[in-house]
Amino acid sequence: MKATETLHEKGQSLWLDNITRDLLDTGTLERYVKELAVTGLTSNPTIFDHAIKSSSAYDAAISKVEQGKSGEDLFFELALEDITRAADLFRPIWERTRGVDGWVSLEVSPLLARDPASTLAEAKALHARAGRPNLFIKIPGTPEGLPAIEEAIFAGIPINVTLLFSQEQYLAAASAYLRGIERRIRAGLSPEVGSVASVFVSRWDTAVKDHVPEELRNQLGIAIAKQTYKTYRSVLGSPLWQRVFNAGARPQRLLWASTGTKDPAADDDLYVKALAAPLTVNTMPEATLKAVADHGSLGGLLTADGGDSEAVLARFASAGVDVSALAFRLQDEGAKAFVDSWRELMDVIASKSAALRKAS
Repeated sequence: MKATETLHEKGQSLWLDNITRDLLDTGTLERYVKELAVTGLTSNPTIFDHAIKSSSAYDAAISKVEQGKSGEDLFFELALEDITRAADLFRPIWERTRGVDGWVSLEVSPLLARDPASTLAEAKALHARAGRPNLFIKIPGTPEGLPAIEEAIFAGIPINVTLLFSQEQYLAAASAYLRGIERRIRAGLSPEVGSVASVFVSRWDTAVKDHVPEELRNQLGIAIAKQTYKTYRSVLGSPLWQRVFNAGARPQRLLWASTGTKDPAADDDLYVKALAAPLTVNTMPEATLKAVADHGSLGGLLTADGGDSEAVLARFASAGVDVSALAFRLQDEGAKAFVDSWRELMDVIASKSAALRKAS
């Protein structure tokens, strides 16, 4: 049995952190579902930037610019074509698991990150345009994003809370989700609104690799994840959350993001084998997925007590790493990186549009 199948059997969902038209057109994504236990998919502006920049598969659709579409309008048309095809592929899984799995994700414009009202409006509009029940709209779990997350959940929009880096940021996202669900219960609405909370892992190790002793390399992201998993399990077991579960709500699952190994000297399945845990999701880049399926090795499952996370974090504190300050910095840098990718994406679409017009 492949390691991907073993993880699935142990209760962890494996999602692909990538989408391209080629993946859909060639049947590769469907093969990953059948052969590698992939049960969902995530995307972000950087992924779409690479996909559109590196392929001619979008050229015909981009030529629609002559019909009055350009910029963000054209991008979301391209993205929704891919996302809805992927959603239809995963729809049987979503139906079979009754909404636990089988999700795809599309992010709102990162230019709206500091504008909760506009973020909420775009989340509603994108979900309505897609017309797929198994679509998560991604909203950053930044201080400005939290009000939009609560309002979106109250409106019945499934949300993937992205750009979380610590247990404190996870708790803030979980609280926003809970507030939205409680409001739905009080209003007599169904509390079954799907959500995941995406905690980024590998960026921690990239941030500190040149500032800590060799023996601490590639350990911070895993320690943060273990600490957050302890908090997650505690949240799900609390009387407050059990009360909303009893009313018909479902857990907001914890999702491990940024799980591709960045250090070439480390195992390519480092974060996957370290973060195997039931009732979680691991969304991984295509190269990581293939590596895990080919030669991945698994140890034990994460324990609800966080394992050695506190001891490891104490060693980083002794080495001068301020985890709280770094979590804030990583979230801010992540939001800015998505803005940069978004602007590059708009430039790519504009230049391709111009080239196609000239060629025709």
